Amino acid sequence: MSDFRVFARPDSAAATRLTLSAEESHHLVAVNRARRGDPVIAFDGMGTEWTTTLVEDRKQAAVLEVITRHQRPPLQGALTLAQALPKGSAMDGIVRKATEIGTTRIVPLETERTQVHLEADRSERKLEKWRTAALEAAKQCGNPFLPEITATTPLDAFLATGTNHDLKLVASLHPGAISIKQAFADYRQEHHRNPATVVWLIGPEGDLTAQEVARSLAAGFIPVSLGPLVLRCETAATYALSVTRHELA
Repeated sequence: MSDFRVFARPDSAAATRLTLSAEESHHLVAVNRARRGDPVIAFDGMGTEWTTTLVEDRKQAAVLEVITRHQRPPLQGALTLAQALPKGSAMDGIVRKATEIGTTRIVPLETERTQVHLEADRSERKLEKWRTAALEAAKQCGNPFLPEITATTPLDAFLATGTNHDLKLVASLHPGAISIKQAFADYRQEHHRNPATVVWLIGPEGDLTAQEVARSLAAGFIPVSLGPLVLRCETAATYALSVTRHELA
């Protein structure tokens, strides 16, 4: 497998040559020091990959010659992460880990205890930063699919419109929460198959309020424990998605 991976969105998937954007060209040629004749894997974030050779190593418009093209199948089960915004840069790391695990969709949430509130212009900059983090993670891990990352959404708006999934799980510290293993076992017993779509709702530092948990349960979410220890939200997201990916394998 080539050490060089780049992102490309050609006008046609059947293109025989791919001209990279200025940013991708700079990263490939100036940062990674690829040269003419080097093998490069290009991907479009939607499952298409091209095996190519670098034929023009221009730092602003590198050109790849396509050798083969193929469509990678998605992983079993589509995962959505609805993540309450944490403080600082923690969301960047959550996006990276979620991409590496193969998450399909990421929904940043505003909740009652969310300490980060983004104005429109700042929200757009953050969204672009998260999408860049996802792209970097996809290059590193070989994931040919980029997650959809939505604009920041209030929790109640998400509960009203964004929960159409086979299995809906909310990480909970409250009594009565079941294990991830039990949640999947119960689903399989009732439906005789794995869920095709799973959504995780992960709260902020300090967790969701009791009222928010109640509204989540009313929207069909199942309260799930992530073990006996209290996890940071970025650890909780990675843990929940990883175990879910294992259950869906």
